[in-house]
Amino acid sequence: MNSTVIHFRGLSPEDRQRIRTAGRIAGSVTGALAGVTALSAGLLLRQAADARRIIPMAEAPPPRGDGVYGAKFHGKPLSLVILGDSSAAGYGVHRPRETPGALFATGISRRLRRPVSLRRFAVVGCVSSGLPWQVDAALEHEPDLAIILIGGNDVTHVSARDDAVRHLGDAVRRLREAGCKAVVGTCPDIGAIQPIKPPLRWLARRWSRQLAAAQTVAVVGAGGRTVSLGNLLGPMFEADPVRMFGSDHFHPSAEGYARAAAVMMPTVMAVLGEDTRPAVPVAEGVRTLPEAADEAVRAPGTEVSPVRAGGRWAQLRRHPWFGESRHWFGHHGHHGSQPGTPDAIPATS
Repeated sequence: MNSTVIHFRGLSPEDRQRIRTAGRIAGSVTGALAGVTALSAGLLLRQAADARRIIPMAEAPPPRGDGVYGAKFHGKPLSLVILGDSSAAGYGVHRPRETPGALFATGISRRLRRPVSLRRFAVVGCVSSGLPWQVDAALEHEPDLAIILIGGNDVTHVSARDDAVRHLGDAVRRLREAGCKAVVGTCPDIGAIQPIKPPLRWLARRWSRQLAAAQTVAVVGAGGRTVSLGNLLGPMFEADPVRMFGSDHFHPSAEGYARAAAVMMPTVMAVLGEDTRPAVPVAEGVRTLPEAADEAVRAPGTEVSPVRAGGRWAQLRRHPWFGESRHWFGHHGHHGSQPGTPDAIPATS
């Protein structure tokens, strides 16, 4: 302390003036940054309030769609449960057959030529912390397959990411321990929603990607598979919002849900061991789990699955969408299905 004082006393008047000037500049810059931060926070809060005011509240639950699909087929029905939030429940559509659960059940039944018993436990407005109760209810029916869509509300409600990811990982782990296969569609790109404007849109997009990557690590670590939705549907939604969004401009339309189901269906069939179409490898194909999660976020539409249970390595693959030509994936020749063929996703109109 004394050496510092002595050193300061040894400075010339010009040096002392420079130090005082630098101090005033630093103080001004710090104050300006604090002011900008306060203004930014105020802007974001105002934008969030505006978005909540523009986006209407759920007025009625979506149609359930529960029941047996493909009853004309023989054999024991495959038990399918749908868990998650409004994107899993199908909020915004008006017919049971337009809900994601019905789309998956119909597609699985047609491909397996086997009846599928569908039960939906997804709840409109649910965040990841609500998954334990959905899993409790689902396990009473001894499901063979669970499809989970969750994460959007965790972003819009600014939920604690670690808690949200932990709840999802625990849900998948419980399902797998009960012998149920699990496929998770990770957090979509909330930044594609029209009522959300920049700069809140940019933050929502960043939060969505961070949550999706963390979800991938948790789900694959628990023995499930993920499909990164991310901004895969974002460009379509932004380019044609009238068709892809519902009347509230927040939830997908019937066609929007069908697109999301088409992206996930190949992984659903693969986890059931029934998709014989070769997948397209992504990069080296096998990465460490964190690397795979990061790669999947940057390459939406990527499936991430464990190489072996409890391992730290993950497999990355991309499937052609049901209803899309393999030309979309850069392959030559006619492979896969075209829209309207029996292998296409069921129509929603």
